[in-house]
This record gives sequence, C-alpha cells and structure tokens, in this order.
Amino acid sequence: MARGARQEADPPECTRWGWRFHHLGVPTSQERPDERHLDQFGFSVSGFQTSTVGVEWMRFDPDSPIDPLIQQVPHLAFVVDDLHQELATRNLTVLTPPNQPSDGVRVAMVVIDGAPVELLEFNDPDEQAGADVDD
Repeated sequence: MARGARQEADPPECTRWGWRFHHLGVPTSQERPDERHLDQFGFSVSGFQTSTVGVEWMRFDPDSPIDPLIQQVPHLAFVVDDLHQELATRNLTVLTPPNQPSDGVRVAMVVIDGAPVELLEFNDPDEQAGADVDD
C-alpha cells in the first residue's frame, strides 16, 4: 500500500519498520507534581512513571536550548533497534542529533509530517520498560 493510502483500521507505517511506542511528550507551562529538572536541557519532566498510557509532561525554562518545535508541539517517542540505521535509511529531518542523555540510551529528535518525533535506542532492552529520558 502506498504512503498516504492508509485505511482507518491500519496501524501507522512505522510499526512495519519495527518502531515501538514509548511515550507522548506534551509541552506544558504549568508546574506539575513530581517534576524532575534536567539542567543540561533546560526543562522539567513529570508523569512518565505514573502514566498508564505513556504521557510525559515537559515544562521548558525560558532559556532552554531545545528546538522551539519540541517546546510547542507534542512529540511521539518510539524505541528503535538501531538509531544510526534508522537515521541513515529513512531520510529524516534531524532536529536534535543523536546524543546520550543518560546511561544506556541514545536518542535523536526528528521531524515527520511536520511533528517532532523522538527515536530511542536502549543498550539493554530490559531498560526500556522504565526509562524516562528525553531530548
């Protein structure tokens, strides 16, 4: 089936690539309970550990270096097996080049269909169940 011809009951094309949903990052300007500040990125995160559907709230500092698109538009995050290969073969526009925000995980932010998308690669697949990393 050609891209753009997806039927209502069809999953997104990225599921055929092996991408697995991890979380939905939602920008907010409101302080939330249990926020954890990530100094190196200039934002606070909350909600990941307790969300039953994978929502992570992101509240950005005024001087956050994170791309404005990520600060203004919710992003989807997917676990991939090989971040380098995905970036090399999918012809994606990269917002944030691959980096290692914490031990055992590499991430990159890309733009797909005008929306930010985070790709995560875990060194240990068992770590993906409890990780709460971002850009």
